[in-house]
Amino acid sequence: MDQINIGSLIWLFFILSALQPMLQRRMLENLRKRQIRQMEKRRGSRVILLVHRQETMSFLGFPLMRYIDINDSEAVLRAVHSTEDDRPLDIILHTPGGMVIAATQIARAVKAHPGKVTVFVPHFAMSGGTLIALAADEIRMSPHATLGPVDPQLGNQPAASLVKVLKDKPIKDIDDQTLINADMGEKAIAQVQRAAALLLKGTLPDDKAQDVARALSEGRWTHDYPIFADEAQDMGLPVKTEMPAEVLDMMTLYAQATQRSPSVEYLPESGRKRLPGKH
Repeated sequence: MDQINIGSLIWLFFILSALQPMLQRRMLENLRKRQIRQMEKRRGSRVILLVHRQETMSFLGFPLMRYIDINDSEAVLRAVHSTEDDRPLDIILHTPGGMVIAATQIARAVKAHPGKVTVFVPHFAMSGGTLIALAADEIRMSPHATLGPVDPQLGNQPAASLVKVLKDKPIKDIDDQTLINADMGEKAIAQVQRAAALLLKGTLPDDKAQDVARALSEGRWTHDYPIFADEAQDMGLPVKTEMPAEVLDMMTLYAQATQRSPSVEYLPESGRKRLPGKH
């Protein structure tokens, strides 16, 4: 009898261990939905989150960085199109960027929404994330959050650098593949620059919108150059640094994949101050 009970307990342990990750995910999903509802109720808005974290394959343990892709654009477009015209949109962005076509689709849908659009950047919205932010009526950034250039990349090569090769070297000294890549790079820069200027239309004067679009797309900086709030404001972007505490709290519910030992650790309740924008 004891052997049967011990065997049953062992099986119960394995079953609970197998179910634990699923139960934790379900609990996090419910917590996120509750936070979203609370924010929507307080602001009278439709809240959409676009959050990309580095994830780890459960079996082999390889880190995978997620980016804006077509699946994201389909989901965000459905959310935007199903929102009442007079209801504000609050979009929380945390992304390294991604596919230009997907980011542009999202940005154009956001720009076309008749109600006020606010983009919240608690940590960073680089590249395609910045393209989406340009479509907003207002951008809220944490004091040390960043946007980034939207200059296109062809594979691992910056389009602007490929174009520069044509200016710095005689054509006879450049191989055919580089010439083709440079031609594609020149077109890609023009396309992204035009998209950025259209997204800024109505937010900035036309000449200022063109200047900002050119600065962000022409390869003036490296692709990972951080544009902090003060520089974004100097450029003329509608940036404010009041970040609601509920947005920062919500980001804790999109935790990084579990690691064997944390790289950052502290006691959240120790010395906590009242964050700007908390009501």
